[in-house]
Amino acid sequence: MTKRNKILIGIGSLLVVVFFVFEIIIMVKQEQASEAASSSSSQASTSSSSSTLNAKYTTSELNKLDLPQLSTTIGSEETKVTIETTDGTIVAKIFNKYAPLAAENFLTHAKEGYYNNLDFFRVVKDFMIQSGDPDNTGLGGKSIWASGTHKNKKIDSGSGFKNEISPNLYFIRGAIGMANAGSNTNGSQFFIEQSSTNVQSQITDKSSYPTKIYDAYKKGGTPSLDGNYTVFGQVISGMDVVDKIASAAVKTNSVTSEKSEPKKAIKITKIIVGKEGAQ
Repeated sequence: MTKRNKILIGIGSLLVVVFFVFEIIIMVKQEQASEAASSSSSQASTSSSSSTLNAKYTTSELNKLDLPQLSTTIGSEETKVTIETTDGTIVAKIFNKYAPLAAENFLTHAKEGYYNNLDFFRVVKDFMIQSGDPDNTGLGGKSIWASGTHKNKKIDSGSGFKNEISPNLYFIRGAIGMANAGSNTNGSQFFIEQSSTNVQSQITDKSSYPTKIYDAYKKGGTPSLDGNYTVFGQVISGMDVVDKIASAAVKTNSVTSEKSEPKKAIKITKIIVGKEGAQ
């Protein structure tokens, strides 16, 4: 075999390896993009990494923090939203102060009708319901800064905008969070935490939580998401509608292969945005 032949064979083998690796990367990214919080319903039951959560705070300091999710009152730096769906109405408040980017993104999309007629394309009973994807697959959706009149590459260079983690906000039942394909890849997809069972046993170090939040987890939530994903809102009425949607009969999603797509489409008809501090 000539030296030239050896070189050509070597190059060919390298191209095969590169192509194989590239294909694996694509498959992994597609799987990640379909997940609300890199979690399936089974992963949602894992223990919280509370040993590193709020590590710079003492329990006493945590207990002095404002915990707006525990109040149904809409504060001066919060915005009321009414999410009208084909299964009923959900009323929530958005936390402009503690998650300003996620709040602005959601509220702007809502005002501009971006979410109108989109499906809750992913529902996992005892975990969450997810929407905000124009493709209704889990692979689509962009932030307001990705393109158009609001385009801002400093906030979203094309892969999404950054996570906003606050010691004031947690994934208790009714929390509204940003769904993404990994850290700092937030676009338009969001989910509502639906779990209604006591999950305090999933918290390995309750001193990492404000006492009232630890108590709130007795009513449900997913503490394993805390510190890893952005909470930007809280349902204040209509959790019965969230529960109804989460209980829908599902089929396998042809794109993600997860059995979480409602057999009968459940849609957001529109989202009405109120004023800050409006009840």
